[in-house]
Amino acid sequence: MHPPPSAAAMDFSQNSLFGYTEDLQELTIIERPVRRSLKTPEEIERLTVDEDLGDIERAVYLLSAGQDIQGTSVIANLPFLMRQNPAETLRRVLPKVREVLHVAGVEMQLTAAVSFLTILQEESVSIHTYAHSFLQIILLHLEHRDAGVSNAWLETLLSVIEVLPKETLRHEILNPLVSKAQLSQTVQSRLVSCKILGKLTNKFDAHTIKREILPLVKSLCQDVEYEVRSCMCRQLENIAQGIGTDLTKSVVLPELIELSRDEGCSVRLAAFETLVNLLDVFDTDDRSQTILPLVKSFCEKSFKADESILISLSFHLGKLCHGLYGIFTPDQHLRFLEFYKKLCTLGLQQENGHNENQIPPQILEQEKKYISVRKNCAYNLPAMIVFVDPKNFQLELYSTFFCLCHDPEVPVRYTIAICFYEVLDALIDHLPEILELMSTGGESSIQENKLPSLPDLIPALTAAEQRAAASLKWRTHEKLLQKYACLPHVISSDQIYYRFLQRMFTIMMTNKVLPVQKAASRTLCIFLRYNRKQEQRLEVIQKLIEQLGQGKSYWNRLRFLDTCEFIIELFSKSFFCKYFFLPVIELTYDPVANVRMKLCYLLPKVKSTLKIPEDKHLLQQLEMCVRKLLCQEKDKDVLAIVKRTVLELDRMEMSMDAFQNKFYEKDLLDQEKEREELLLLEMEQLEKEKQQDGRPVNEKTLEKKRRDIKTPTALPKSIPTAVPGPSSSTPSASKEIKKSKLIRSQSINNQAFHAKYGNLDKCASKTSTAAYTSSASALAKTSMISLTDDSFRTRNASSLPPSFSPNTPLPSTSRGTGNSVDPKSSGGKDPPPRKATL
Repeated sequence: MHPPPSAAAMDFSQNSLFGYTEDLQELTIIERPVRRSLKTPEEIERLTVDEDLGDIERAVYLLSAGQDIQGTSVIANLPFLMRQNPAETLRRVLPKVREVLHVAGVEMQLTAAVSFLTILQEESVSIHTYAHSFLQIILLHLEHRDAGVSNAWLETLLSVIEVLPKETLRHEILNPLVSKAQLSQTVQSRLVSCKILGKLTNKFDAHTIKREILPLVKSLCQDVEYEVRSCMCRQLENIAQGIGTDLTKSVVLPELIELSRDEGCSVRLAAFETLVNLLDVFDTDDRSQTILPLVKSFCEKSFKADESILISLSFHLGKLCHGLYGIFTPDQHLRFLEFYKKLCTLGLQQENGHNENQIPPQILEQEKKYISVRKNCAYNLPAMIVFVDPKNFQLELYSTFFCLCHDPEVPVRYTIAICFYEVLDALIDHLPEILELMSTGGESSIQENKLPSLPDLIPALTAAEQRAAASLKWRTHEKLLQKYACLPHVISSDQIYYRFLQRMFTIMMTNKVLPVQKAASRTLCIFLRYNRKQEQRLEVIQKLIEQLGQGKSYWNRLRFLDTCEFIIELFSKSFFCKYFFLPVIELTYDPVANVRMKLCYLLPKVKSTLKIPEDKHLLQQLEMCVRKLLCQEKDKDVLAIVKRTVLELDRMEMSMDAFQNKFYEKDLLDQEKEREELLLLEMEQLEKEKQQDGRPVNEKTLEKKRRDIKTPTALPKSIPTAVPGPSSSTPSASKEIKKSKLIRSQSINNQAFHAKYGNLDKCASKTSTAAYTSSASALAKTSMISLTDDSFRTRNASSLPPSFSPNTPLPSTSRGTGNSVDPKSSGGKDPPPRKATL
């Protein structure tokens, strides 16, 4: 179409007018279908219904005088009418529905079948009323000439059979079925009879089944039409479950044997599948003497038959081998295994260089069936591994597994990935279990140095994360980062520190998807939780505070608050108060309203980390910040949240130093977290002593501590009321206590505050530079060690990555400001045990 000309450039020449005429003609052509679709006044009149009519009157009117589309709408609305007014619907509407269905089209019939089923499922009326009102209509349309309609009514009937009483089933369904299953009836009638018989078997006792149902079953199994024989054969599984083992062996098994030799391909296939599904019913003699020869013969003839048999055989092969396991001879075992291997490569040997458009359609169809066969083989690979014994996997099935993993067709590779979780999407959900098995070699014992035998694992994990990050599937990336939280149980702390921690920081600061950032943040906190070097932990904490909490971007400061929420969840209360309490509450001065708003939501959790009276000075600082927000906040949205937060903070009850019944479980959990954090420090100290002094260290003690960290122990059922000090001042006793009883110390030393936090802690006592004190006896050997002291470092600061260089001390709050006393300076006598009141 030509663009409309401006007024100054209008051209009234013949050519220009001709162009506009073309445009008008195009518009006319476009408009014609719209005009033709409009209804005439007469049609509108026929479709118009009086608005004053009620639902029942309108339904009766539309079913009597309306058009088909209106009648279909009424039938679709039948469940609603039954819920609103069941009595009037049954009395006035349902008779009209019965009349309309005699001459109804396919769409109305299908709608009626669905509506009748919905009424049954909603239990709008009693079963007796439903059977009296609806059952005859359902039975009347079972043999509809349209197969889709007939199947729809049959599905409704099968659902009705589940709830009908036995007497109704006998008189309304079973008795008429005797005549419907005769050869004189249509094929459609006999097919319906087969499916009804399969459903009725579970509703009657064995005597009734043997006398009235099994004769019909035998008759239909010997029907002249292969479709009927095949349909009845597929119902034999349901019949066997209803009649018990004895009748199954005497009645069903002979019929299956005969049907397995049928001339019809579909009948033999149905017999094979039914035999496989019934393997658990038969005893060892039946399986070895009767079923195994039939299955063996079926497999040998399958390559000469239609490819559809191969598809079914490949799908059921794993279940078949599992069901017959234990009765195979070594030769038979080898034959079935070779048969499976042959199916795994079916169609791959036929190489052709033709264009796909030049391949005949029948060849393309055959290749699609071969792909389905290999896909089924991939699905059955776990069962075949059990069949050959996992110990023989490398020898027997590894080449087949390799072939399936490198299959040219995506469905085959995807199926094998689902079975063994070897591609990204299928791997993620089971990544922790797989990595643990790979790292331990399938053994349950925890080993410390597992990765030398798996040198490609870490590059593969990093490549997988980069692949997920580069894709558009951010949910896959999020889930992968969540599952990487299992890495501390698989690889060493140093490997995580150098290969994964920096990547988590990068994702948190650069990724644009919020769920991905949060997943990276939580995983980083877990990495920090299990890091075994104090120096590295401090560097990570410092980077979190400086680059996120004090970052220039408000987005980074928001992520810092998310990270603090995870730290509250994963770490002990003392850990959070020591390193993150002050950086968090400092954000009350943040210039961005969204940051202050998010902080307000976090404040109740921050308050829950405090213990009274130990953290009274921190509580005062928290209250000061809240008062500042109440008095100085100008953003109305933030102020409204602050007021709600103040009310919530006032309602909160503070946890005390001593255990309270109200917070007993939470306090136990927090004590366990703090114990594990102290274990990390103790292990590091013991390993340092081993490296520096060359003194022997009890390896069993180290291994026990590793297990305690990697597999957190259960919470203690009771808390000891006394914590004894060192029982002797002798060197041997002190050394033993240092190795095995350091975990009993719960004192945490102070560390110097960062300069910028000094003015926030005016009411706090003077803090000093300190580290965690492992126990009173440990201080006999080691003096107070600063968290930022060079003695904690195992490498030079110049060798650190630039992003992890510790340049400034960390802000810290401490729960105990007094220095511990060296046992040696106390006169050489054992101090009395310290009592802890419950």
